[in-house]
Amino acid sequence: MKVKSLVAALLVCVAPAAFAQEAAAPAAPAAKQVPQTPEAWLARMTDMTQNMTAYKDPKVFIPWLNAVTEPSFYTTMGNNMMDPGNWLNMANSMTQPGAYSNVAAFADPNIYMKWLAASMDPNFYTAALTQLSDPGKLMRWAMSPLDPKVMSMLLNSVNPNVYLKWMMSPLDPRALQLMMAPVNPNLYMGWMGASMNPGSYGDMWKGFMNPTTAGWTAPALTMPAMPTATPWAAPAAGAAPAVNFFDPNAWTQMLAPATQGGYGFPFPTAPVAPAAK
Repeated sequence: MKVKSLVAALLVCVAPAAFAQEAAAPAAPAAKQVPQTPEAWLARMTDMTQNMTAYKDPKVFIPWLNAVTEPSFYTTMGNNMMDPGNWLNMANSMTQPGAYSNVAAFADPNIYMKWLAASMDPNFYTAALTQLSDPGKLMRWAMSPLDPKVMSMLLNSVNPNVYLKWMMSPLDPRALQLMMAPVNPNLYMGWMGASMNPGSYGDMWKGFMNPTTAGWTAPALTMPAMPTATPWAAPAAGAAPAVNFFDPNAWTQMLAPATQGGYGFPFPTAPVAPAAK
């Protein structure tokens, strides 16, 4: 009985502290999920803000290759093409600023360095060939005519509800949103902001174009000192006068002797005859 009471007391004291530490710990950032099913890949590929992810990283390309070589990928795509809502979702994603960033990210040299490293990695070729030579996948292709998804796709082509959806699609809020997009100022401001954001062009340009992370220092801008004397000011005592070349009198003054405030250029005079003795 005493042992049970001691264990219960320890649980009462330790459990709240452990719970408090777990609650106080910052949540780890969620890793970017890579679709693993043909349906999930189809949803990403019809989203114009992220449909290029498979071509930016060889490690993402392999799951994409596995998905697009499955027969269920194409049966799902056929069923989705009969739904006007999927077309509206794809068209609306084209108007998002993320569609620009999705394509502009190919300006990042890191993408090509990843592909260069993958081209020299035998594991990459092994993984790609494994997806193309999987016996189970070949069997699924052979049995695809008997797949219920294929029968569902064929029956949807004669389903009256499909045609009713297409007739009512102009009243879909997503269709109205797409029609109002050209007159929405936020559309153009968002695209302008995406084009001026260094992060749209990859992580390298994001750091290179940021002076605080690239180690740049702003040059010191100083105004030139104003002159203490102006060309037209009166010369100081004992100093040569400043010349204003736009004043005709300055040219004649240059010939005046220094005792008269000039520059000491002598006047041309006739030779003086020696005094008679």
